[in-house]
Amino acid sequence: MRSIQFVDALLADADRDQRGETGPSDDEALDAYSQVVSGVAERVIGSVASLRINRRLPGGRQAQGSGSAAAITPDGFLVTSAHVVEGADKGRASTADGRELRFEVVGRDALSDLAVIRASGADLEPVSLGNADRLRVGQLVVAVGNPMGLAGSVTAGVVSALGRSFPTSDGRASRLVENVIQTDAALNPGNSGGALVDGRGRMVGVNTAVAGIGLGLAVPINATTRRIIAALMREGRFRRAFIGIAGGSRPLPPRVAKVLDRTAGVEVVQVVDGSPAARAGLHNEDLIIDVDGVPVADAGDLQRLMVGELIDSSVTVELVRDGELTRLDVVPAELAL
Repeated sequence: MRSIQFVDALLADADRDQRGETGPSDDEALDAYSQVVSGVAERVIGSVASLRINRRLPGGRQAQGSGSAAAITPDGFLVTSAHVVEGADKGRASTADGRELRFEVVGRDALSDLAVIRASGADLEPVSLGNADRLRVGQLVVAVGNPMGLAGSVTAGVVSALGRSFPTSDGRASRLVENVIQTDAALNPGNSGGALVDGRGRMVGVNTAVAGIGLGLAVPINATTRRIIAALMREGRFRRAFIGIAGGSRPLPPRVAKVLDRTAGVEVVQVVDGSPAARAGLHNEDLIIDVDGVPVADAGDLQRLMVGELIDSSVTVELVRDGELTRLDVVPAELAL
């Protein structure tokens, strides 16, 4: 005769299993991947805030927006994406511990899609800053933010590509944000401005955009963006130099390439009227090969050299014109934003 086991007994057995009386404990069941992600979440969620913003629109209208931000100092400074706070000077930040704080926009730089805000009366837990230049393709990363308005959400994935770039604009000037991190950690509306962190909980990027199904982009935290963030904290802006050309990479003439042991330079395709380049005598079809002795092979190389320290300082531009090497002195001006 088969024994009959009552439902009450089955439920009691299941309850014992859940309490860990049989089988592995919850901690033991977590694999290494899960342990890393859950550990990162515990360390970082408290540093990421949810933002609510009222944007000014043309015609006096207003629109509500949202996003995320990561605390970088205990006294209230947070970093976010410039597009999150575009058209706003202030807003409200909700922290993971349930506080709601007023914040003001300290500074934003649309050309890097970075902004700094400061929350009033804040006692924040800052995230540790890492260095995105040390990331490797395939490395585990975790995105922490507030997608769909859900505070403290965590998604995990890997670095799927490095060295990407995407265009930004402030309405008048445009540039490429370089060395962008591409990840398959899910990003959704409201994640922008949140933290992308490595397996040790160090912030290596600021989530900025969805690049397609299953792909997201983050502005890297490295020496360049640290300078931008520091300038925004101090001065509310980041100064850039410009010489006033549009151009792209072009192979060097074979004879010049052999002499210089290089393959490409930056061809000038447009000179802005009244710009430093125009005053110095640069022409269309000039092929720039270095600036103050630093080789340039594409527009990105030239863009990286246009730092604030060059404003109103003379630099020597070496170029190829009609097959001959020529040098011109150019005095970069400040890029007006």
